[in-house]
Amino acid sequence: PRAPADPPAMFRIALLAACVASASAFVPASGFAPMAMKSRTSAVSSMRMQEGDFSAAVPFLKRPSNLDGTYIGDVGFDPLGFSDVFDLRVLREAELKHGRFAMLAVLGFIIQELYTFPFFPKMAPVDAHDYFVKQGGGSQIIFWISFVELFGVVALFETLQGKREPGDFAFDPLGLAKDEATLERYRLAEIKHSRLAMIAIGGFIHQYWVTKQTVLEQLGNFKSLA
Repeated sequence: PRAPADPPAMFRIALLAACVASASAFVPASGFAPMAMKSRTSAVSSMRMQEGDFSAAVPFLKRPSNLDGTYIGDVGFDPLGFSDVFDLRVLREAELKHGRFAMLAVLGFIIQELYTFPFFPKMAPVDAHDYFVKQGGGSQIIFWISFVELFGVVALFETLQGKREPGDFAFDPLGLAKDEATLERYRLAEIKHSRLAMIAIGGFIHQYWVTKQTVLEQLGNFKSLA
């Protein structure tokens, strides 16, 4: 029978093997280089594909499958998944309609602070809404909104039939969209300003409810909530 190996000798052999293995890790091996490069390329490609699947607006959420960039201004923002339930053409029509009303509301909100017709009482925009609703203005608002909605419903049916783009009423009295590139630029500007206006008008109203200050008054005499 073979005599048992000397423990110190075994330790030296194991240490030598570990050193050789560590050193070989820094030596390029021609046999494994193509395989390693291929594996690394596949990993990078897979990472890029995964990055592309995430929303540009909310990077930690997956990009909704229906938001494929067809519509201008699409940044993959749909955390509640409306695009999986409703037709994108209906959603874009609604977004543009509400955005246009919001832009008019923001403009009227600020102008009313600067100027009021002599035959109207001077008051904050939020209070003016409540005042005129009590004076019978609410029925007029409902009437004119319903009148506008009639055209909106007809236009929406045309959109669903493929006869028009969502939100396109061919309204360009100043002739700003002279060519296709300019039209696309204005469409992107409109959708961005629409989204900003919808957030802004909500901020204007809630700011007044909390601070009892109008927009310009808040800018000139800021009062914190603390």
